[in-house]
Amino acid sequence: MCFSDLVNQDKSTRSGSNHCLTAEAQDKYDSLILPGLSDDVAKHCLALVPRKYFPRMGRVSKKWRLFIQSKEFITVRKLAGMLEEWLYFLTMDSEGNESHWEVMDHLGHNRRSLPPMPGPGRTKFGVVVLNGKFLVIAGYSAINGTTFASEEVYQYDSYLDSWSKLSNLNVARYDFACAEVNGLVYAVGGYGANGNNLASVEVYDPDTNKWTLIESLRRPRWGCFACGFEGKLYVMGGRSSFTIGNSKFVDIYNTEKHSWCEMKNGCVMVTAHAVLGNKLFCMEWKNQRKLAIFSPEDNSWKMVSVPLTGSSCVGFRFGILDGKLLLFPLEAKNTYQTLLYDPNAAIGSEWQISDIKPSGSCLCSVTIKA
Repeated sequence: MCFSDLVNQDKSTRSGSNHCLTAEAQDKYDSLILPGLSDDVAKHCLALVPRKYFPRMGRVSKKWRLFIQSKEFITVRKLAGMLEEWLYFLTMDSEGNESHWEVMDHLGHNRRSLPPMPGPGRTKFGVVVLNGKFLVIAGYSAINGTTFASEEVYQYDSYLDSWSKLSNLNVARYDFACAEVNGLVYAVGGYGANGNNLASVEVYDPDTNKWTLIESLRRPRWGCFACGFEGKLYVMGGRSSFTIGNSKFVDIYNTEKHSWCEMKNGCVMVTAHAVLGNKLFCMEWKNQRKLAIFSPEDNSWKMVSVPLTGSSCVGFRFGILDGKLLLFPLEAKNTYQTLLYDPNAAIGSEWQISDIKPSGSCLCSVTIKA
């Protein structure tokens, strides 16, 4: 059964419903996702529809839209073997004037631009993937020449191809760290509305659409980044008011005990980072030809050399696709190629060249599997 058949069945069944039904029976009938089918079967049918039809499905009825937006929809698609990986880029045009979001499939095909994000333009924001969506959090905005720290949060729904506004942060911030841990989103440190250094931390619960302030860092921290491993939030890099220069301290938040601890074993001046499997991959400004790989199991680091491509001084942004690390050159030139690192490949075969690349300079990249 194709998508148009499902829509037609839904409409015709509703219009031709039995007028002899009692009010209670009619209410029960109308509450079904697909009249004539149990909700379990109906949900499985919707999960089998090709992804390109999801925006249209969201306009069929409120029940369909709510189901497509739910975590359950991803679970049903996973059980049906229908999950797909899609790569999202924020790219800058060749003149460096305008940026836009674009998406492509795991083969690098079906490239298209996303609808423009609402609100004023911004820099130094955070991006986090959550439940088949990605959140663009806070940042440094400008309206009519006036710049300010933002507390606004917008969410892009990859199924419905649409943006929505979420609850604001409690504290406006930019150049901060953020990450998802156990289905919650954390925003850590950064600069505040007056350019002050922040130690405050807040957590977002998608079920309540609410940000809540939690225990602060032991010291203000900015220019940092974060990632999650086994129920813990790791905050690295950037600067701290308690250190001279760049901080090597790693702040670790235990989400079960609701407490912070620290270790002095981090990267400094990190220009790119990504989590792949149970490892953190970083690149430091001082050495653009080395991957620093962190293992949270024993808090150890190892270094891997990066092959030359076009120029020995070009930097990279990271992406994740199909269990592999993609390195996109910061400069969008034909002579610069996307590198692919496969941590599970045989020794000597880890590095390859990939045809996947954004249309312009890559400002950031996220992968959604949904």
